[in-house]
Amino acid sequence: MNHRYLVALALAALLTSCSIPTDDAPRVVQAPQGPFQSSTPVDTSPPVGPAAETLCFVRDNRIISFVRRVERPPTIEDQLRHLLAGPTAAERATDLTSALPGAVNAAGVTVAGTQARVGVDEPGDDAGRSDEVLAFGQIVCTLTSRDDVTTVTFSRDGRPLRVPRADGSLSDQPLTRADFAPLITPR
Repeated sequence: MNHRYLVALALAALLTSCSIPTDDAPRVVQAPQGPFQSSTPVDTSPPVGPAAETLCFVRDNRIISFVRRVERPPTIEDQLRHLLAGPTAAERATDLTSALPGAVNAAGVTVAGTQARVGVDEPGDDAGRSDEVLAFGQIVCTLTSRDDVTTVTFSRDGRPLRVPRADGSLSDQPLTRADFAPLITPR
């Protein structure tokens, strides 16, 4: 009878388990798809050059403006691509990170007048970040650091995308640094 009790207990445990599948070994998680993804290795040495490029990264859940030295003034596409690539190894050593991977899959940017228009793809299956407000804030703060951009809008499939602002509200209107001011560490 004791044997039957153990079998019944094991069967009950099996039937009431949480049913979350497990892998037999670690698996590789692919980075989100986008035109800025490259299969070539990324140079992790700090860039040096005569031109300044402002990128906004994250430290301690706050947006930090960081100036990188580059060979030539970046185009808006260059600047977005550099932001999406994240901090270099030297920058990460100063605790700079990015909320963008897994949170926002920016696909490209155009400029109309002084407004940057960022296309955002649907998040991938492996997306799982909950700090979208920091990710959108990074993009807005980086692009509005340029002299030729005052506002940023986001769209998906050609339609305006409502994105989170620092106050918790969603907006599909043009955004500025002021929309993320509570999250920005002053220079």
